[in-house]
Amino acid sequence: MNVNAGTRLLALLGDPIEHTASPAMQSAAFESAGVDGVYVALACGADDLAGLLRGIAHAGGGGNITLPHKERAAGLLDEASEAVRRTGACNTFWGDGGRIHGDNTDVEGFRRTVRDFVPDSVRGRRVLLLGAGGAARAVLLALIEEGAEEVTIFNRTPERARAVARRIGGARARVASGLDDLKGLDFGLVVNATRLGLEPSDPSPIDFEILGRVRAALDLVYTNEPTTFLRAAARLGIQNTDGREMLVHQGAVAFERWWGREAPVDVMREALGKRVEV
Repeated sequence: MNVNAGTRLLALLGDPIEHTASPAMQSAAFESAGVDGVYVALACGADDLAGLLRGIAHAGGGGNITLPHKERAAGLLDEASEAVRRTGACNTFWGDGGRIHGDNTDVEGFRRTVRDFVPDSVRGRRVLLLGAGGAARAVLLALIEEGAEEVTIFNRTPERARAVARRIGGARARVASGLDDLKGLDFGLVVNATRLGLEPSDPSPIDFEILGRVRAALDLVYTNEPTTFLRAAARLGIQNTDGREMLVHQGAVAFERWWGREAPVDVMREALGKRVEV
């Protein structure tokens, strides 16, 4: 594409960002849709987030926020969506009229993904959510809105999990204080919303063998090879998948926010390649 003074800058801000497939996915979408934009990934420390986000937005651009800045980004917005207000996390931003707008497209992205992955939905089922960060907040909100019977949150810091449960889950969210609280319990879906799996040496965030019956496992992490979490699920015959489809769906919603038109979802999916299932 030809980059000129009118080309709009969209950037992914996070740390680390080496693993991300978002530039390939969004670049393919921009080319297919014929929009004048360029998408890049920028390594961004906590001290640099505010300056980069404001500078890009005030220049008429936008982008995405990834680990570990989603919660911090929510406090930098002038105009926050309902999803941002409810989760306290922002993963998509853009400038408009001199103001910084933000949304949490992970909520709708997860909702679309789980409808595809678990055809009969999570309605009326018990779900185990691993993690309590920005991604986990979006997942919890989507699960509650999709009618999950109960969402159990397991996080290495139970106090953080309790704060998330109170803010978003209400009576349908509970916190597991330790592994003993999970022994023998059945779950319709287990979701890994931690960063464990980004490195090949990372352990699984849960030992599936201590649980009861698990119908499906969804890892928000995506890598070229199955994560330890996915391999552990596969060994027990549990239906499983990685986070590529959620990346596509949340990216499609972000595209719609930036450009005000429907995203070329099939093109975005093709750019990522096949999601990993074991």
